[in-house]
Amino acid sequence: MIALATLTGPAPRAGVVAVAALVAIVLLVSGGGRVRICAAAMLAALVLAPVLLLADIWNSSQLQFVHRHPLYAVVGAVFALAVLAVVAVLMRKKPRAFVLLAVLALPFRVPISTGGNTSNLLVPLYFVVAAGALAWLVPALITGRSGESGPPDPRVGRDRGTEPPLLAWVDRLLALFIVLYGLQAIYSTSRGTPGGFGVALQNMAFFYVPFALLYRLLREVRWTPGLLRGCLAITVGLALIFSVIGFGEYATKTIILNSKLVAANDLHTYFTVNSVFFDPDIFGRYLALTMILLGVTLLYPFPRREQTVAVGALAVLWACLILTLSRSSLGALLVGLAILAALRWRPSRALYVAVAVIAIGAAVVALTPTTFGLNQGLNGASSGRGGLVSGGLRLFGERPLQGWGSGSFVQEYRIHNPGAGELSASHTIPITIAAEQGVIGLIPYIALVVCALVCLVRGARGDPVRSAVAAAFGALVFHTMLYADFLEDPTTWALLGIGLALAADGRWAHANRQRRLASDTSAAPAGSVSASSAAS
Repeated sequence: MIALATLTGPAPRAGVVAVAALVAIVLLVSGGGRVRICAAAMLAALVLAPVLLLADIWNSSQLQFVHRHPLYAVVGAVFALAVLAVVAVLMRKKPRAFVLLAVLALPFRVPISTGGNTSNLLVPLYFVVAAGALAWLVPALITGRSGESGPPDPRVGRDRGTEPPLLAWVDRLLALFIVLYGLQAIYSTSRGTPGGFGVALQNMAFFYVPFALLYRLLREVRWTPGLLRGCLAITVGLALIFSVIGFGEYATKTIILNSKLVAANDLHTYFTVNSVFFDPDIFGRYLALTMILLGVTLLYPFPRREQTVAVGALAVLWACLILTLSRSSLGALLVGLAILAALRWRPSRALYVAVAVIAIGAAVVALTPTTFGLNQGLNGASSGRGGLVSGGLRLFGERPLQGWGSGSFVQEYRIHNPGAGELSASHTIPITIAAEQGVIGLIPYIALVVCALVCLVRGARGDPVRSAVAAAFGALVFHTMLYADFLEDPTTWALLGIGLALAADGRWAHANRQRRLASDTSAAPAGSVSASSAAS
């Protein structure tokens, strides 16, 4: 009780900064004799983040059972930890299980009330990440080595210093952004409305900590063609199942989740589906990214049978994407396909096609503006997002340097716009960061996006897997400009982790080929040097 009382004062703000620092250590420290440092930081973050969150919601209604029956709560916690330990041991024996289970758990969200708000949390993914982290860090703490057999099959002693410098800058910028987010949560207040520091704490505990661990583990994976195919098969299979559920919703005019969407469908002639996702835009994002990953099989010389299966799956996913009525997801799909085309062929050809598509679309909109809601004005056609953008820019103008504090956008927007009604986000990530963190947070965000895109695109031409990952990440960045959730979406961290690991592997493979060529050349007779060079 004394510890919990301490955590109700200024300690939580210091705790958020401490957790952010631990995440930075996890992202930056690797290789050689520093494995123990990374493992200790990982363990500390896994312990401290839930403690801070528990202190934040200790007096909330969802913990009434814990207050009334503490013994049951303790038994339940012990049981959960025991199951977690068993899964970690299994992952230690089967390293690929972590990757496949993480991809499987990626889209599943559970609605949970925290701090007066209902959040859709990725509880299955949290469990998988915690188990994978334990399987990695326990041997590292004991022996100072992660071990060849441990998940996620990391390269023992891998030193990030041997990677291309630009890849290391992605890790540094991620760490910088999270540390700044933690520091700027210190002056984020809670002024009688949901938001402010409570949101910043929840974002750190629910998103940045577990997703950073996921990213770190995926960065260490030895990605084989079989493992990549398994991940794609799981992703496409889930998307098809979700699409079938969406078709069922449309046929029966029944929504499984989100009572607000039920009310909105009752008010309009059209019907929007969301499958197992709370928001149709999040469902549309998942479908669009899956289509981009799958669509690469049609641009490269894959076997005819695989291409036929891909065409059938794409037709199903496209039909369901239309039913989501997610314009941001449709735009993200176009952006992703344009990136794929630019990586597969000459960028100029892709640009010509993009200009033609935009021209045709503009003509259609000009001919039938009512169909696209333009008769309601820009704010009405964008479902109120135009007003959110202008309001966010005004908040940024009032505090351009430091912003209003991490997690404060919704709170400050309601205070400055009393008649704005209910909202949960700005739906435009750069605007959110500008209003909450000012120029201090906006510059690292822009640098991170640019650096990540360059790392993913560079050297991806001719490589279907890297091209697909780069295109999916570009599409996701575009989607965050129109909806929300950048580093709050685990898909961002997963694509970055996989894409950067593949980029590093490509550079190592090239270096190994060069070393073999050099050794062969030095060992060969002088007259055969030119012949061996020509053959290589």
